[in-house]
Amino acid sequence: MPDLPYDQIRSAFAGQTLFEDKTWRLSPEAWPLTGDQVAQLEAIGAACFEFHQALETLYLRSVAGKNLLRNKPLLTPWVADYLDRGKPAALIAHARDSRNRGAFPAVLRPDLLLTDDGFALTELDSVPGGIGLTAFLNRLYASEDILGGEAMIANFYAALAALKPDARNPFIALVVSDEAATYRPEMMWLAHQLQVQGRRVFCVGPDELFPLGPQLCVDVDGNPEKVDVIYRFFELFDLANVRTAKFIFEAWHGGEVVITPPMRPFQEEKLSLALFHHHLLQDFWAETLSSRALKLLRGLIPPSWVMDPAPLPPGAVIEGPRAAGRMLHDWRELANATQKERDLILKISGYHETAWGARSVILGSDSSREEWQEGVQRAVELAPTNLHLLQVYKKPRRVRHRVYEREAPHEAREVDGRLRLCPYYFMVGEQPKLSGALATFCPPDKKIIHGMVDAALLPAKVSAAG
Repeated sequence: MPDLPYDQIRSAFAGQTLFEDKTWRLSPEAWPLTGDQVAQLEAIGAACFEFHQALETLYLRSVAGKNLLRNKPLLTPWVADYLDRGKPAALIAHARDSRNRGAFPAVLRPDLLLTDDGFALTELDSVPGGIGLTAFLNRLYASEDILGGEAMIANFYAALAALKPDARNPFIALVVSDEAATYRPEMMWLAHQLQVQGRRVFCVGPDELFPLGPQLCVDVDGNPEKVDVIYRFFELFDLANVRTAKFIFEAWHGGEVVITPPMRPFQEEKLSLALFHHHLLQDFWAETLSSRALKLLRGLIPPSWVMDPAPLPPGAVIEGPRAAGRMLHDWRELANATQKERDLILKISGYHETAWGARSVILGSDSSREEWQEGVQRAVELAPTNLHLLQVYKKPRRVRHRVYEREAPHEAREVDGRLRLCPYYFMVGEQPKLSGALATFCPPDKKIIHGMVDAALLPAKVSAAG
């Protein structure tokens, strides 16, 4: 595909402000992926879905006090304690409801860093932003080698419509809260694209939902329309600010509406990645996951720990990192770690206003000793209600890509940077379908990669050279 001109990109974004008041670096071409990398992404999607299935089994068996293994005893009530900590009793009961058994997010998006050792999976998001933006970029950079292409929109719809198989043209509400208002423009764009195709998909705020008898409705051109499927674009910690939450739950309990992602907070805790590495659970994962998924996830997920400050017996130590060359007996001792030992990421696990958008993320080796000590102390203090995840930092490797200069004449120049790749998988049929990927290309001095003014946001393409 020839280079996409600077003026064409600027004009396209000026006509569709998918992110309010956000600007990025522009690039003449999509991010190239080799055929092997695309095949790996396909395998990663299948492994992530298997992980979600196994996590549900782990959680529900922990809740019920059931044995985890086939041939030897393993009871883990502490797993449910970790995953339920700080949540309201009603939400916990909803997550455990038997009618929610087998309910998984319709959209999965892992955050992958490209490192010297390949991809590293740092998060597994089930309420991801960027779906509309990636679909828009796929169309803007349109060519036969764009990963997903127009299927990004089609598969998103197919995944939601499949949740209501008895409805020929289900009414789907993309419900975006005020907390997530930054993403409302891209959801409105998505809804419009599907409306053009004759689909009944509307982007609404929670306050636009209202009950009509047992049904949940939205006003469309002065007429109440029954909602069949809700795509929930709000975090569960924000439920208290969703004034129509009571009606949403009642409609779900009455079988009138399907909600995705399910309102099951254990599916959205980052500490599940630490549970994957927990030494007491290794036999469980080996029994529950396929050998292919197990091997792949072990190579993808960096060593991770739950920062549980529960007191230990005098002779015990924490299986985890060291501080000042010594094993830890108490997580507070991590405050004494040297800068080299602080090559660690500290972040809140979930169900908190700082649990998304890299708001709580601290990279120890890139922080002052005081900032690190404050972060460790905060993690310990919040543990009774909000656990933190500690993860080995996997440094993205330097890569090169062309971007346009900001100043006229806006020449394209190849520069160094680091990459985060976010593939999108939609549950179409029995397996997640890879339908596109958003590449975030940041300057090389950025240690934590996320959307920023200095980054370029790009769709991915399958490179002919790969």
